[in-house]
Amino acid sequence: MEIKAGVLALQGDVSEHLDAFDRTLDSIKDIDGYEVFALKRPEDVESCQAIAIPGGESTTISRLIDRNNLREPLKTFSGGIFATCAGMVLSASRIVDDDDVKPLSIMDIEVKRNAFGRQKDSFESEIQIEGLSEPFRAVFIRAPVAVSAGPGVKVIGKIDDGIVAAMQGKNMALAFHPELGDDLRLHELFIRNLAGHLRV
Repeated sequence: MEIKAGVLALQGDVSEHLDAFDRTLDSIKDIDGYEVFALKRPEDVESCQAIAIPGGESTTISRLIDRNNLREPLKTFSGGIFATCAGMVLSASRIVDDDDVKPLSIMDIEVKRNAFGRQKDSFESEIQIEGLSEPFRAVFIRAPVAVSAGPGVKVIGKIDDGIVAAMQGKNMALAFHPELGDDLRLHELFIRNLAGHLRV
């Protein structure tokens, strides 16, 4: 099986995601071949099996998605979406008390932006993630949190403030930044789940 993964390269920590997906796909032995690239054009979407929506400034990314005519291609994308931090906000179907961001409704979750405060309130925490044997050290930077999830959503990580990791079909949304560091277990979990769907 070959995997082509695009990282939405409009704003945010694009290079970190490119590197993390490159290292992850290189480490999975049953992947026959792969390509990881910076995705900027609508016509690039349909050639992918996976797309990462990185952290950054969700309002800015939302506007750039529209400016680059990417909203409909992303909403109707048949592959897997890996959404982190601002990506989680954009992947939601609803956003609490905020009209600045137009979500893509990729996952049936309701998200609160900047749930933990400003940049200075960023923190790290050991999070127990379903599917991982050991806790994941998560980096939260002006992070969102999901306050509710629909029946088709599998919640795989929670803290006292709410849901910080969830999966729905081929898609995964995380409130934190798994690309910042050497722990690639969540990237691998996403790819293996996606590969399982692609083989069906």
